[in-house]
Amino acid sequence: MSGFFAKAPWFDGWPPESRGLQIAFFRSFFAMIILAPMIRRPQFRWPMIPMTICFAVMVWSFMTAMVYVPAANVIWLQYLSPAWVMLGAVTILKDRIQLADVRMFVFCIAGVALIIVMELRGGGNLYATALAILSGITMAGVVLAIRQMADVDSTWLITTNHAATVIILLPLVLRSHNPIDATAYIALGAFGVFQMSVPYILFARGLRQVSSAEASMLILIEPILVPLWVYIAWHNHPSYAAPPWWTFAGGGLILVGLVQRYLPSATKAIRRRKRGS
Repeated sequence: MSGFFAKAPWFDGWPPESRGLQIAFFRSFFAMIILAPMIRRPQFRWPMIPMTICFAVMVWSFMTAMVYVPAANVIWLQYLSPAWVMLGAVTILKDRIQLADVRMFVFCIAGVALIIVMELRGGGNLYATALAILSGITMAGVVLAIRQMADVDSTWLITTNHAATVIILLPLVLRSHNPIDATAYIALGAFGVFQMSVPYILFARGLRQVSSAEASMLILIEPILVPLWVYIAWHNHPSYAAPPWWTFAGGGLILVGLVQRYLPSATKAIRRRKRGS
């Protein structure tokens, strides 16, 4: 639902240059309030420092990019994160690399290269494109940091991420904030609940029943639904801009890379579960 909320005309009272910042701040603020009572085992680990910084940059860059370009551009460029995770895991964590990882990386880079080249040729917004790529890189930083804290309460980690985002962005928000209609703040509360809190709870519970590979395949529904919800909700609004063809082509290459990487593992996990039952 990120595209549905980010593209809503409710926030047009904020100028484009600060709208993404404002939305990112309030989304994390309301998500933090919802998740805080669910914390069970708070504790500090050093990887939490880069994790929270990456998370704050991720939400700011993602929401800001959403303001300027079609939601499909942003979500597919953010979904480069598995390729960046693989690169970081190999170089930083010294993980072993598989042939499927290499293929995924090649397809993903080919997809983003196509989008960037066509944005350059078509006079697109390179600033927003760069922010979308940055959101994927920083998402990878969050994943790599969390991987080093597998024994830490996941609710505590995600709530800490949102709290750090609120603290980091607060000075910028105070400097640029101007009040908008009260109903917009209600929408921001719903944004934090339905897009950042409830999905996290559902995903965490789902992971108890399915493997990581299956989960990686299932969440590929997100970049497909993001532009669909935006179209259904706002295609009649004057501000709506349809994604260009190269977004679908580049996103298709990224999708192929991710599917060939995770589909075989997901299929094996499903077969093992069926045999076990």
